[in-house]
Amino acid sequence: MVNSFLIPLIVAAGVSALVTGVVVRFARRLQIIDNPKAQRQAKNVVHDRPVPRGGGLPIFVALLVGVMIFIPGSGRIWAVVIGAAVLAVTGFIDDRFQEKVSPYARLGINILAALIVVASGVGIAYINNPFGGAIRLDQPQYCINLAGDSHCLWLLADVFALLWLVGMQNIVGWSSGVDGQLPGFVAIAAITMALLGLRFGLDPSQTPVIILGAITAGAYLGFLPWNWYPQKIMPGYGGKSLAGFLLGVLAILSVAKVGALVMVLGLPLVDGTLVVIKRLREGRSPVWGGYEHFHHYLLDRGWGRRRIAAFYWGVSAVLSIMALNLKAGSKYFTMVAVLLVFGGIIWWLHQFSTLSKQPDRANGSKT
Repeated sequence: MVNSFLIPLIVAAGVSALVTGVVVRFARRLQIIDNPKAQRQAKNVVHDRPVPRGGGLPIFVALLVGVMIFIPGSGRIWAVVIGAAVLAVTGFIDDRFQEKVSPYARLGINILAALIVVASGVGIAYINNPFGGAIRLDQPQYCINLAGDSHCLWLLADVFALLWLVGMQNIVGWSSGVDGQLPGFVAIAAITMALLGLRFGLDPSQTPVIILGAITAGAYLGFLPWNWYPQKIMPGYGGKSLAGFLLGVLAILSVAKVGALVMVLGLPLVDGTLVVIKRLREGRSPVWGGYEHFHHYLLDRGWGRRRIAAFYWGVSAVLSIMALNLKAGSKYFTMVAVLLVFGGIIWWLHQFSTLSKQPDRANGSKT
């Protein structure tokens, strides 16, 4: 079973690194160079020189090659690949036209990719109850007969899975503001999901999950050297949305290990959730970007980009070790503690920023 994890990871990492190099080399011909001077009106731009976008391309190619080699016969996994293709193509279009695709259109694409997976039968039938047992989501069901076959919709399970996948695509993608930040913690989270699957080594249904986790980790590890400071390429919309999409799918397929993934991604998820709350409270749309994420506050306090990326990796690694070793009750206690600690810190930074910022000369506010 170890080989079913290591070999796909190595192959995916090699493909990703190779294809990323090709994309970087031909970035000008592909017209996916991001010029920060042209986007200076966007307050979430932190790079100061032209850098290619297009990270979604090599990550998707690594996913596709990995699935074709190691899990070609899994119908549900191919539904994941189709959903990922939708995100990768949209990401390239968005990169090509310098983020001219409307955030609402991108949200619609997020929903479409999630629907493709949910329609293939990938859903969350239950979630573990921290007080014991499980909370079942497989009822109520709506069944129809088509050509003599019964097809059932698990209403709660499918709605939960849809919201989960759409939320993951956005919230995980928001933690990609500095060089190397995103691919590092995504690889850690994917490895964690695969290792959780290895615990069910005698269950053949977990083999595709283990391999998919290894491929996802390899795809982002291969991309990481190119994205590390000073970055030669950025993830772009494709690389960011694929990260949350693939991790969300892995959490569902890994015997509904949603709680474990929430724990490993505690920092990005708390940050993203509080940003959404802040924007809604201020009467702004949550889908429009802004300079208000945790990594932005760390930059303003003098943290370097490598230090911020390493901090995100370190937090994810520590939480991953806990997720792999703690018992169910302890996991929920730790999860609540993480939410409170990081939530308190980020909330304080939001409040401190609101109270201390100076009015913007253009519109009277800095947001």
